[in-house]
Amino acid sequence: MRFLLQFVAVVAASFVAGLAVRSVDGNVWLQLAVGVGAAVLTMAVYYGVVRATEKREVTELSGRAAASGLIRGTLLGVSIFAAVIGVIAAGGGYRIIGIGDDPANAVGLIGFMAAAVTSEEVIFRGVLFRHLEKLTGTWPALAVSALVFGGMHLLNKDATLWGALCIAISGGGMLTSAYVATRSLWLPIGLHFGWNYAQSAIFGSAVSGNGAQQAVLDSESTGNALVSGGQFGPEASVFTVVAGVLVTAAFMWLAHRRGNLRPRRRNAEPALASKLDR
Repeated sequence: MRFLLQFVAVVAASFVAGLAVRSVDGNVWLQLAVGVGAAVLTMAVYYGVVRATEKREVTELSGRAAASGLIRGTLLGVSIFAAVIGVIAAGGGYRIIGIGDDPANAVGLIGFMAAAVTSEEVIFRGVLFRHLEKLTGTWPALAVSALVFGGMHLLNKDATLWGALCIAISGGGMLTSAYVATRSLWLPIGLHFGWNYAQSAIFGSAVSGNGAQQAVLDSESTGNALVSGGQFGPEASVFTVVAGVLVTAAFMWLAHRRGNLRPRRRNAEPALASKLDR
């Protein structure tokens, strides 16, 4: 029952947040303000429903770790994506044409991306992964939640099965392992934001099959789709997958060092659905 209540609450909050952000599309300053407000609302709903249903301190959203987690995560996300797009460019898959026609749109994308990544992190890491991990242990929960995360991207405009699989391996693995290493949602939220913001607002690339936004840089995808990612965007590039696997391995090594890996419960024999409802 806890899982169901939490899942419904955060999905509902995410839906409202998405409607609010889309309602101010075209006004960068309103999109910035509404998007940040929507992200705060989603986190508040998650905090409230977890506190109410689990009767505990919501340590994964501890205020003490917020600033450092968000800043470090954002810088890491921007840096990793910049490195990946640099390798893609060197391989002939990305080319900068010049400065974008509307670079100010990058301001509004701060709010848009803040709302989007916060919703995804509380749903997939805060609710889905965390409850699965209690039943299966860390590694199986990471694999299942990553596949679900990748599968969700099949709903996007230019989605492909290969692109969704790449998202599962790189994005799902990287973001979930960041949570496992820190046992905090702040770092994966920052990491997810930094990656998506660099991709859409700075380098002007398509994000997960959703097309490209007006960005600081005007760019184009070129050459072999396995290198560039094609219409899905750089996240379907083999170089993104390699980077995601390396970062995931680093975070999981750190999680092991910190004793943050959880074993499978010995008594987890009943059906998954009945266990999740407890």
